[in-house]
Amino acid sequence: MEDIAQRHEAESEPESEPLGAGATALSSVFGLLVGIVVGVITTFTHGLVFPWALIAGLAIVAALVAGFRLVFGSRIVAAAAAVGVLAAAAALAFPGAGGVALSLDGPAGWIWAIGPAVVSALVLLPHRRRS
Repeated sequence: MEDIAQRHEAESEPESEPLGAGATALSSVFGLLVGIVVGVITTFTHGLVFPWALIAGLAIVAALVAGFRLVFGSRIVAAAAAVGVLAAAAALAFPGAGGVALSLDGPAGWIWAIGPAVVSALVLLPHRRRS
């Protein structure tokens, strides 16, 4: 019985090699660009159908950061994606020719201004592995 459990554990968690410096840098640039795209889209849509679009936007940010962390096995790449989302939201908070995309007038704007940072931090926190 123990042999089956050990074999299943060995098959379910393959050993992965850490990324090298070049691969981490290139993956981080990719994560940053994807984060910017996701940040622009979710910033424009977070207040359309309150609160559902806001909840969906926060879930998308959580899935993006968690996905990059799982796929690349690096918090650095996941943090780059989170920085992209936060940079896009911050850039869209400044007034432009068409007005402001992120308005801090209501609860949706305030939650969106703080929410992606909190969600990203929770996803990026170190978790202890169970032994």
